[in-house]
Formats: sequence, structure tokens, C-alpha cells
Amino acid sequence: MTVPTSTRRRLTHLTTRLVDVAPALAALVMLIVAWEIWVRVRDTADYILPPPSQIWSAFVANRDLLGEHVVATLTEAGLGLAVGALLGIGLAVVIAGSQFARRVLYPLVVASQTIPMIILAPLFVLWFGFGLTPKVLVVALVTFFPVAIATVGGLTGVDPEMVDVVRSMGATRRDILLHVRVPHALPALFDGLRIAAAYTVAAAVIAEWTGASKGLGVYISRSQASFRVDQVFVAVVIVALLSTALFVVIGALARLASPWRFPSTTSPDPTSPIRRTPA
Repeated sequence: MTVPTSTRRRLTHLTTRLVDVAPALAALVMLIVAWEIWVRVRDTADYILPPPSQIWSAFVANRDLLGEHVVATLTEAGLGLAVGALLGIGLAVVIAGSQFARRVLYPLVVASQTIPMIILAPLFVLWFGFGLTPKVLVVALVTFFPVAIATVGGLTGVDPEMVDVVRSMGATRRDILLHVRVPHALPALFDGLRIAAAYTVAAAVIAEWTGASKGLGVYISRSQASFRVDQVFVAVVIVALLSTALFVVIGALARLASPWRFPSTTSPDPTSPIRRTPA
């Protein structure tokens, strides 16, 4: 039976991806095994460092309860990331379009990141209450900075000769922005979004510590109060998995929005009738 060319390429691509992640997975498995053996051999108390097997048991015992906490944190993280991304993109367009705005706003944007979020979060609760708004604001403030900085770099990094050529053809500033600067800035924008996505869930957890009725931050606080370190580790693992998932989703969106950055890793099929013409 002859395997179709498209199927063969997908299998080759999947195999390449598995080979790429195999070393990281192997290192993770080795770390978990070494952790389990170390705790068992040293007879470490559970309230100091529980073994991975106990953390898994805690996850199984609390999986029904964790559902609503994960949904709450993921909602705050998703909304905050969306608000932060829109804020960062809008600010980047303003900064890239005006030297005056760049001189005024750029230092303020940088200064905004010097204030620890653990200080701002209680103030947001004081101003906006214990609802969803202060959590979304905390996540947005954490995520807008990498998006804004990366997008400014993409918008201002266009080849000046290209801008001059397009302008000589009668293009307006709006045309140059939409057809030259924005396409050029897309890779940088998604790089900023991926960095932001890595911090999104952790920012939501920090916001929940300052006042919330549900969420992984609340789950961690309650577990700490009852000395359930295994449950704390469960929440930490879930935060890491959610952050990784968001990172992967942003990466997939980047592939869709700028496919020229991600050429196929599979070699062209020699039997394909479509051949590349040599230069």
C-alpha cells in the first residue's frame, strides 16, 4: 500500500517534533524519579518536601475541587492577556508613530514595571473591590509591557528604503502602517505575546492572593494554612502546565499569522511534480 505524500510529510513532521521534545521529557522523568528516591531514602517529612507520588495522590483526591479554581484563574489570565495585548499594541502604535510620544511615554512604560505587582494588587482591590476587575488589571499590567516593547521594535525596525519606496508611490502614513509596518511587526508582536503568556497565569495567582473566593491562588493559600505542601505542589504544577499551554497556543497563532517565519522542516518530496527551480 502506498502512503500518500501528504500523510508521509505529516508523519515526518510529527516524528521531528517528538525528537525535539524527547530530551526535555527524559530529563523531567529523571528529575521526578530522583526526587522520589531522594525523599524516600532521606525519609523527609511530608510537610517539608512530599514525594511526587504523594503529590499525584493529592491531585487525584482534589481533582473535582480543582476544576472551579482552574476555570477562575484561566478566565482572569485570558481576559488579562487580551486586555494587556490590546493595551500594548495600541501604545506601541502611538510610540512608533510619534517621536514626541516616544519621548513622553517610553520612560513611563519602563517605570511602570519597576513597581512590584505585589504592592499594586492590594491597591486595585481597594479601588475596584474583590471582583474580576482587579485580577484582570494585574494580569494586564504584567503582560502589556513585553507586548508593547516588542511591537515598538517591530514597527520601528522597518527598512527606511522600503518606507521611502512605498511613500514615493503615493502611500499615506496609514497605508505605510497597515501594509508595511504592521506585517513587519507581526513576528515581534507574537514574540512579545509568548513572553507575556509565560507570566499570565502566575500574575493571576498573585492577584488572587490579595482577595478572592476561588482560583488557584486561593487554593494555594488554603493549602498553606493547613500545611498541605503536597496540594501546594499540585497547584504549582497546574500553573506551569497552564502557562505552557498558553505559550504553545500563542506559538500556534504566530504560525498562522506569519507562516513565512516557520518554513517546513520536512524536505520536499523528490517524487513531487512540483520542483523548486534552481537559481
